[in-house]
Amino acid sequence: MAHDTHDIHRSRAEFEFIKRKRATEMRSQLTSFAMMIFLTLIAFTVVAADFSNYLIVPIILLLAAIQVVLQLYNFMHMSNKGHGMMAFFMFSGIFVAFTIVLTMVTIVWW
Repeated sequence: MAHDTHDIHRSRAEFEFIKRKRATEMRSQLTSFAMMIFLTLIAFTVVAADFSNYLIVPIILLLAAIQVVLQLYNFMHMSNKGHGMMAFFMFSGIFVAFTIVLTMVTIVWW
């Protein structure tokens, strides 16, 4: 009988831990979503303000890159344990691709 009460307390503690963990994860996802909406509003505002194309394009590309990182990190659960190696290879590939594109654009433009 004493063993049953120990299991009940342990399962109750596990339930509370899981509940707290899920609440923290949901708060993180909602915060990330709100940030992405804000970045989108900034992009729309920059375009609506009718700035020069030489200013608009880099700003939109920067905001898009920030949103990609946020989506990969939060919505693809790269922030969870056990995804470190996958995140490393993915961000390394993104860095190499960015470097190659920047190099080719620099060669063509100058």
